[in-house]
Amino acid sequence: MDPAGLPARRAVLTGGLAAAAAAAAAVLAGCSSESPPKAAAAAPPEPPSTPKAAYTRLMAGNERWVSGELEHPDRDPERRELVAQAQNPYGVVLSCIDSRVAPELIFDTGLGDLYVLRTGGQAVGPVVTGSVEYGPMTGGTPLVMVLGHQRCGAIEAAYKSMKNGTSLPGNLQAIATALVPAYRETVKNPGSDPVDTTIRNQIRITADGLRANADLGPLVKKGALAVVGAYYSLDTGRVEVLSGAPA
Repeated sequence: MDPAGLPARRAVLTGGLAAAAAAAAAVLAGCSSESPPKAAAAAPPEPPSTPKAAYTRLMAGNERWVSGELEHPDRDPERRELVAQAQNPYGVVLSCIDSRVAPELIFDTGLGDLYVLRTGGQAVGPVVTGSVEYGPMTGGTPLVMVLGHQRCGAIEAAYKSMKNGTSLPGNLQAIATALVPAYRETVKNPGSDPVDTTIRNQIRITADGLRANADLGPLVKKGALAVVGAYYSLDTGRVEVLSGAPA
């Protein structure tokens, strides 16, 4: 090998080492304690503590859903960590099992914001009622919403079975049985669309029952709780309030 080539090779190696050292120094400088701190994440807003404030925030979320100007709040790892040890939801939503009616989406909420119960046609019984009562009675949750919806398949099936004097298969009959009061009200005044009338009657009857029951009634009376009946349009995404909106 030609010794005359050694200085050139040595220069190349030396230059490479110098470049590597400079790169390492730059990395260390970037990791030094003097590097600019990351901006602190904005603290999440406090959950509403009154029926009016909870109602306002919930309905504002629905307006964002309708307009498409969504914020997707409370849906990141920081929020997950924040609510991992404790929760303080500001609302309870009793809605239908329908795949198109997801309360967390249509109210543009996130983790820890709502207690959500879903049953066919908002059918209630002791376990469902107790689950609705949990938030208001143990944590002071100030708002309950009974949310029915347009073209409810469960209510349509129950209405037709009662009108035709037939039974639904399996435990579906339990849903029809729970909807008997709404059906009876519809028979008195069916309107132009008896199924939709039954949906609205079911919302009203369920909300009225929760508003007046022995445990939630006193909270409603003293203004610590509002029980709202509402109807969701599949066509528009808008929630129409039927009863109980806090003044």
